Amino acid sequence: MTAQAIIIRALVALVAIPFHEAGHALAAWLLGDATAKREGRLSLNPFAHFDLLGTLCMVFAGVGWAKPVSTNPRNFKNPKWGMALTALAGPVANLVLAYLGMVAWKVMYYWAPVNNATIYIAMFLRYLVLMNVSLAVFNLIPVPPLDGSRILLVVLPQRIYFGLMRYEKYIMIVMLAAVWGGFLDVPLYYLNNVVWSLLGMGTGYIDKIAYTVYASSLGAVI
Repeated sequence: MTAQAIIIRALVALVAIPFHEAGHALAAWLLGDATAKREGRLSLNPFAHFDLLGTLCMVFAGVGWAKPVSTNPRNFKNPKWGMALTALAGPVANLVLAYLGMVAWKVMYYWAPVNNATIYIAMFLRYLVLMNVSLAVFNLIPVPPLDGSRILLVVLPQRIYFGLMRYEKYIMIVMLAAVWGGFLDVPLYYLNNVVWSLLGMGTGYIDKIAYTVYASSLGAVI
């Protein structure tokens, strides 16, 4: 990995990770729990969520973490659904950011002049999409303490769910070892590609507009 790529990935991580954590905090606040807001986590300031090791892992391994967002289930009208929706909000925030990044990336691809500045901006936007897709997909894996495990609370009996939660630290160690050992590379690759394809379809209107503008400039009839 080149020095430029490392710098760009670090900058992207400082955008993607706070967006994810702020998504959790915003959802919790909207659902009635202001714990994260009081702790200053309803913010896009990277330092409000910063975890050095998690950020380094995000930059170099593609998978990382931030400081956990605190929630108090008793503040939700429906604690089970409140926890699930708060957990889901993080990956959803990443997917929204990935979509906006792909829109900007395609606009630059078709209409921006080619120079050093636009090349680096395009690299940033590409990494922005890739990292946010990776964060969303990885966090939706239904394994504690990932966000997907919190969503399991809606469908699993509480006895089984909280039994799993007792071992979440050990399960996370195994999960990270599996990621760093490359054992999840293939399934994550295909899942990320599925999401990338869906984003491509969702931004297909930009391709159509670009094609129409190009064809019109040649005098073709669309």
